[in-house]
Amino acid sequence: MKDSSFLKEFLFRKTQVGAIAPSSKYLTKKMMTGLSLATAKVVVELGPGTGVFTEELLNLIGPKTQLLIIEINTRFYNDLKEKISDPRVTLINGSATDIEIYLKKMNVIEADFIISSIPLAVLPSSLRNRVILSASQALRKKGTFIQFQYTLQSQKLLEKVFSGVRIKHCLLNIPPAFIYTCTKE
Repeated sequence: MKDSSFLKEFLFRKTQVGAIAPSSKYLTKKMMTGLSLATAKVVVELGPGTGVFTEELLNLIGPKTQLLIIEINTRFYNDLKEKISDPRVTLINGSATDIEIYLKKMNVIEADFIISSIPLAVLPSSLRNRVILSASQALRKKGTFIQFQYTLQSQKLLEKVFSGVRIKHCLLNIPPAFIYTCTKE
């Protein structure tokens, strides 16, 4: 997808696209560092957009890891569908509030990791809460939820839902981002 198309999606679908440009390789690397993705059974990606994180996830997950990708934006979904032919991937055009339903269709109970690019700050608070709760419920005990945002607006919500929340910064992204790494006990 061209950058101008990404910008157009941002301008016309502000509750689905939270930035004017795709995430940088620096943000991608910082999001994935330290995750044992190669040994994971199930990884979920929420809101992949143009697939910047998806490409890296496909390089890092194991040969038997299942990757569930959920994208609500139809244009991004169709672009990803054309681009990805990996048998480890299940690509869904749907809502992140339904993670457990999609996992069940894959005959899976829970995920080891959930990587999210959903622009929580632009969502109505009730939808933001449902997305975070859905991620928490779909995550296995001791699982990890990684979410990047451009503000600290969701910090209190994440701290209420997850037992551990760490925050890192990535200045080499437009705009600079905060990375939340959240764990469940």
